[in-house]
Formats: sequence, C-alpha cells, structure tokens
Amino acid sequence: MAGLAGVSVRTLHHYDEIGLVRPSARTSAGYRAYSPGDVERLREVLAYRRLGFGLREIADLVDDPATDAVAHLHRLRGLLLDRRDRATAMVAAMDRELEARAMGIRTTPEEQLKVLGEQLYDNIGSAYPATRRTEPRIAAKVWDALGDARTVLNVGAGTGSYEPPDRDVTAVEPSAVMRAQRPAGAAPCVAATAESLPFEDQSFDAAMAFSTVHHWQVPIAGLREMRRVARRVVVFTYDASTTGWLQRFWLTRDYLPEFAGLLVGWPSLADLTRAIGGRAEPVLIPWDCADGFFEAHWRRPEAYLDEDMRRAVSVWTRVGPEAEQRAVDRLRDDLSSGRWAERNRDLVALDAAELGLRLLVA
Repeated sequence: MAGLAGVSVRTLHHYDEIGLVRPSARTSAGYRAYSPGDVERLREVLAYRRLGFGLREIADLVDDPATDAVAHLHRLRGLLLDRRDRATAMVAAMDRELEARAMGIRTTPEEQLKVLGEQLYDNIGSAYPATRRTEPRIAAKVWDALGDARTVLNVGAGTGSYEPPDRDVTAVEPSAVMRAQRPAGAAPCVAATAESLPFEDQSFDAAMAFSTVHHWQVPIAGLREMRRVARRVVVFTYDASTTGWLQRFWLTRDYLPEFAGLLVGWPSLADLTRAIGGRAEPVLIPWDCADGFFEAHWRRPEAYLDEDMRRAVSVWTRVGPEAEQRAVDRLRDDLSSGRWAERNRDLVALDAAELGLRLLVA
C-alpha cells in the first residue's frame, strides 16, 4: 500500500495511530490490510494533504457525513483547477517579465514579488472601482436580512461595497489588492480566509458574504465557520443545481458554455443552505443594475464588449482568453446583425430577471 500510494510505511502507521486512515483488518501475521473503502479514504487524505491542508483540517473534511466519495472528487477537482489557474497566472506574469528583460527593461521589486503572490482577486481587483458598485435594491435585501444585528462580520469583503453603514462591521478579505482599495473610513479589515475565521464562537450578531463563496477553496467549510462565529448568517450566492440552469442566461447559453466547467463540483443549493441551517430566497436583477457582476447586464449586452467591465468579473479570467475572445466576437457579430435582438426580444419588456442569484438566510 505504501508503494502504491507513494508514501512511507511510517506515514501509514501514523495515519492509523491518529485515526485518520485505519485499515479495516489485520492479517494473521499482524500486517495492516486495506479494503477498497480504506483505499478510497487514503486517496482523499493524500490528495488534500498534497493541496496543503493540515491533518486536523483533513480529518474534518473526510469525516463529514454529508460528503460522499463523489463529492470529494468534485471538491478536489475544483481545488486543483484553482491551483492550475493560479499557476497559469504566475506563468503569464513571468512571461511578461522575461519579455521586459529581453528588451532591457528592469522590473521593480514590487513587480517581481507580485509574480509569487498573484491570486485571482489580485488579477481582477484593480478593475473593481470602475464597475463594481453597490446596487441599492439588492443591498436593501441583504441589510434587511441582517435583522436587528448590531455587529456584523463581512466575509470575503472585497472593497466593502455592500457593508451596511449603520452597523458595527468587521471585514475579512484575503487579497491584499482588494484590501488596499477599501475606502477611507471603511470597516477594519482582517487578512484571513473564510475556512479559518480567527474569531471565537458567536463573536458577532451576524455574518454576511456577498458574491464571494465561489472563490472559497471549501465553500461548505467556510459557511460552517460563519455559522460558528455568528448567530445569524446572510449569503448572496448562485444556484447551479436546478435543471437547465445554464440556459437561464443568454450569455452562458449562447456564447460562454465554458461557464458550466467553472461550477463542476459546486455544492447544490440544498448543501449550501444546509451548511448554515437556513433557507434560500431568489434575488431578481434589475435591468439597470449598478453593480457590474457577471449577470448584471442581461438587458444591456453591449456592456460585455467592454474589456474594463470584463476584467472586474472573475468568470472571464477563469474561462481563459480563447473562450473569452470567441464569446466576445460572436456577441459583437450578433449585435451588429440583429440576431441577438431577435433571439432575446422578450427581455426588453422585463424590468428584472431571475438568473439564479440567491440570498441564503439563517
């Protein structure tokens, strides 16, 4: 087993001793004997370990009764894709530096270090101020869901667009680029991740998360952390579990089918709500939505031709430049020919659209 798994016998002994992977049987000579179920669990443990998780975190993940082997595979696949995206971003940054050096241009120390610390939000964060602003009608729903909470933890806070101005807010944001763009007078911001919030149990009246759960490495773990540190939880997220969800939005249906690949392994709406013990409410998007998130321009298709707008939305970075360019070219052609207007003529009469956005409340 050690040879197949590429680990030492001592490692397997240690996993057995701490209860992480206990073999189901022993041979007459006293050797550990692993069943197919034991092998499956060991595979999950080693995969999480090689992704950088600690043994205590791994134990919590593999012992989760709500997560079966298929769910673990989906989760691990998502983590690996995220790692691939980060590696791709690092390679691109290094290529830019190599090109600069070939032309005799010396990069600054800050630019050199950014190659090592580049993350998805760091890539898209600089475009946020121009296109990502608070949409007051959606903000009103979020703030109403906070109820009478006076102390609020905003997890994955970004630049703080949806932080309620009349509450005592503490923000959590892992990206230095996003933290640096928080306006003067914004709530204090802690550098941390959703999966490991540095606060005691029930430290806040409420915890909120707005359009950020899809960036978390382990969404269910992050939601449980929110439940741990607050008596009330409010989450603005996306439902990709209903039949035909990819067809709801013309952009993903007709131009960017790669969007489906980004949500492979994404927890179902039932799993998300179960993690916080709450309910889900649909959030309609007004046609003139002020916030430039992915679905915001459903009745203003020309906006998706604007590169600055796309750079502030993580979807476009994650699908890759080839898919992005193809989608933009096709949309531009269809707008010029009138095909988009013909295909989506029913949208003109709508003031708001239901495109899968949900508010989870517990």
